[in-house]
Amino acid sequence: MATPPGRRAKARLPQAGEAPLPFAPTEIARRLLAWYAQAGRALPWRGTRDPYRIWLSEVMLQQTTVEAVIPYYQRFLAVFPDVRRLAAASLDEVIALWAGLGYYSRARNLHAAAQKILARHAGVFPEDLEALLELPGIGRSTAGAILSIAFDRPAPILDGNVRRVLCRLFALQENPRGSAAEKKLWTWAQALTPTDRPHDYAQAIMDLGATLCTPRRPACPRCPLSELCRARALGLSETLPLGRAKKEMPEVLHVALLIERDGAILVRRRPYQGLLGGLWEFPVAEVPAESTPEATAAALAARHGAARARALGAVRHAYSHFRLDLRLYLAEPAATACVAESEECRWVARPALTALALHGAHKKALSLLAPAR
Repeated sequence: MATPPGRRAKARLPQAGEAPLPFAPTEIARRLLAWYAQAGRALPWRGTRDPYRIWLSEVMLQQTTVEAVIPYYQRFLAVFPDVRRLAAASLDEVIALWAGLGYYSRARNLHAAAQKILARHAGVFPEDLEALLELPGIGRSTAGAILSIAFDRPAPILDGNVRRVLCRLFALQENPRGSAAEKKLWTWAQALTPTDRPHDYAQAIMDLGATLCTPRRPACPRCPLSELCRARALGLSETLPLGRAKKEMPEVLHVALLIERDGAILVRRRPYQGLLGGLWEFPVAEVPAESTPEATAAALAARHGAARARALGAVRHAYSHFRLDLRLYLAEPAATACVAESEECRWVARPALTALALHGAHKKALSLLAPAR
């Protein structure tokens, strides 16, 4: 929670050549910090200055809700309580704990960054912006959060919540992801960041966006910045930030093969790099436009030494940039075939499948399997 108010917060003023702000930066900080002292959220990663825990929470929270993150954060820390333990783990162990949280490049980057901190910084988290930005998966906003929250240094942040607050506060009426808008938002974020209590300020402005200045139906009457907000003065609170044009979500048709042998199912690991990297799945193939699911399943079965691919059902699953229509087929190894185990391919007993780091669509497919005999 917030630390007791001290001196009036100081903020960086616009420099020569920059447009003047429509209000005093110190007034924004004063109002936010007073509100945060009363309304700040109690979260598992609050009340600590440990840069490892703050980094972990910031990475997990990227494009993921607080409610979804909390149990993952707690389980992750129970296994990897510090950066040295994370660096010493295998990537498989990290991905297994991450399974279900999505955007798996974050897990790979966490692991790689931990190893880099151990190798280059003797296991001690760097305290300057340039060194943080050299770590895999750490961008300017994440680095700012680590510097301000862990080390109490005035560093701006621009996550989704802060971006929305600033778009409304300054009534930004252009695409907030455009290069010109991005420059303005970073300038404003820098100008408003106080030199006193940046630790509390960073969490306060993120909390404001998460709890009051929400994407839909913002609670403007309860907002500590409502009197200064240009979007509210112009009647644009529910209009801003401007949305990007929605692209039509493509649909992809795949078939997956559940090859069963003595109560075990064949699974294979996806390549570490790329979509869903390092997760497990059943043998799968995309259905070509000129083919059918049945023909694709038969060809997939032949490649894996299986016979008689029998339709089992279908599941649908949405990813960030496409929807998946997955058709499932059940098969058995042919009498003369032998599907060998390897590091990337193994037989897993049915009861153990639920604990395996299968990706979302293939985990849904388990519901189509009849109870094991």
